[in-house]
Amino acid sequence: MTVSALPAPWMLRGLNARDVDCLLHVQTICYGDEFLESREVFAQRLTAPHHCSVGVVHASDHTLKAYLAAYWSNLGKITPLDGHFTVPTANDPVLYLHDMSVLPELAGQGVARYLVQHLMHHARQRGLRQAALVSVQGSQTYWERQGFSVSPVLDAQQSMHLETYGDGALYMTAAL
Repeated sequence: MTVSALPAPWMLRGLNARDVDCLLHVQTICYGDEFLESREVFAQRLTAPHHCSVGVVHASDHTLKAYLAAYWSNLGKITPLDGHFTVPTANDPVLYLHDMSVLPELAGQGVARYLVQHLMHHARQRGLRQAALVSVQGSQTYWERQGFSVSPVLDAQQSMHLETYGDGALYMTAAL
């Protein structure tokens, strides 16, 4: 599968700790107060060697307009809301899509789909065979269109992590 093109004038780039304030601004606009995560946790995430988070910026001023916070993880491991990205073991590596936010001004331009396709393509190139995420705010149908399906959570600790996202949160996986 080839990755679709990102519409001009938008550019993709990797995220780093200097992006935390802009990322939190985008997150606040997209999610409101219910799913906000702390500055300290996001700063730690963006310095973790196993993160693969990317953002979409405007070509002229490089202002962050969308992002997909992601990292290499393990199948069945769920990052709790406002939790650290834990270091994966060598067993069952997966691409974990933790958080995606796209500002309303980019709605309908395929930016979210591009972010997902880009990271899934990157994961396939690394030899990974699966991706995982937690679906929130009624996004299950969107993720199903991206190839994800609901997966049972059998581990008690991981179930508690899933519960931090509130009612209706679902653990989902997809074959790459």
